[in-house]
Amino acid sequence: MVKAVAAGVPSLAPFFDENQGLGRDAQVRAPAAHGGLQQGDTPGLYGGSKQPTICDVVRLEEFLTDPANERKAQAWAAALSISAAEIPGYLGRLTAVLLRHDTLVKNHDYKKGKAVPFNALLQTGIAILVDERGLPAVKCSCGNPLRPFEGDTTRIRVEFDDRNEEWKGYEKSSVVAVRPATRKVEQLALVDVQEPDRGVNRPVGTTGEDDTEFDTRERRAVPDLTGTTFGQASRRLAGKGLAAALAGGGLPPDHARVTASDPPAGTELRFGEYVTLSVAGGATSGGSSTGTSTPPRSGSGSEPGSSESTPSASSSSSTSTSPPSGSTPPPSSSGSVSSGPSGPGPTSGPPSAGPPSSAAPPSSEPASSDPPAGSAKPPSSKDPTSSAPPPSPPSSPPETTSSAPTSAPVTSSAPPPETSRPATSAPSTGGPGATSTV
Repeated sequence: MVKAVAAGVPSLAPFFDENQGLGRDAQVRAPAAHGGLQQGDTPGLYGGSKQPTICDVVRLEEFLTDPANERKAQAWAAALSISAAEIPGYLGRLTAVLLRHDTLVKNHDYKKGKAVPFNALLQTGIAILVDERGLPAVKCSCGNPLRPFEGDTTRIRVEFDDRNEEWKGYEKSSVVAVRPATRKVEQLALVDVQEPDRGVNRPVGTTGEDDTEFDTRERRAVPDLTGTTFGQASRRLAGKGLAAALAGGGLPPDHARVTASDPPAGTELRFGEYVTLSVAGGATSGGSSTGTSTPPRSGSGSEPGSSESTPSASSSSSTSTSPPSGSTPPPSSSGSVSSGPSGPGPTSGPPSAGPPSSAAPPSSEPASSDPPAGSAKPPSSKDPTSSAPPPSPPSSPPETTSSAPTSAPVTSSAPPPETSRPATSAPSTGGPGATSTV
């Protein structure tokens, strides 16, 4: 059961008085999408605008650090697995964005001195803060903390009510759930929700004051990815503003070797369009998000996780399929998101491991011996009632340092959070290229 939360509708039990204008939602038309799990740094997953002040982070910090609101601050911090003393540092690492897709999260009301969690579907256009790995962290208008949705996106039943009526354009098959990028990102590549031909590079930890623009119509060449690991290929594509998908719709381990790409190297695509990768070995599939870690303690990267999950069945083999065109994601039963002329849709990913993360341009890509950083897989588009119950979510293993094998026995999980805030490099005005640090 998932509660619908419409844009612009005040919460009944907010942490912050919504009449004080902490955040402002927008009317946004969602791009066409098949829905499923999406990586937090997927080019075009989130939106921006020329009116960047959609979330007043300074006011939220003042409220939560006011001794008069100590009880609320403790409940708010507990929901995000941090201490009340860590709130200022945590807020300083969050980035303001607008949802471009109806998005599943674990929301929290404030009742009787505690943060009460519930699964929610946030409507496209709602303003949120995301962490350094692209995970939704705070709903701006009410200050409510957010954690990742850990259920199966294909097995949900959305509950609309008199205040949050079913909105125009709602499609159950198009909802997304976000999982962490495999590495901290330095900036997010957004799409202007009013002018889809305008892209926005937004440094992490900002609300829009340091944005730089780029043209989403600009063509970018697919790099030669044959022989790289799936994780390396995904990061190279993200660095170019392109999305990675797996032939057959499953998700291999991050260290699985890429044998081919479709379209091939040299093909020019628009921002956010998909490149379908074929890999050696098998792939896993499923529609649940698992294995995310909790927000870090002071000074480390934030990736709030969740304990509630309803994972789906897994295991499918990787087969090569070709998308109908460069602007459409590869056909698969998992339902990866399609990108339209107005901008990209997000990539689908699996539960336990981070899919392609934003990375430095190809020239700085690590050698093929780099350790795996995680992998991604799209969810199943089967009817919710027909999915078989899944295995319990795996725990996050430590990052390995050995050379990647050529087969994909298991799905790796997102690496542990780092202990320092990523350095923010001066954003380039020539293209999206969200970058990341190890």
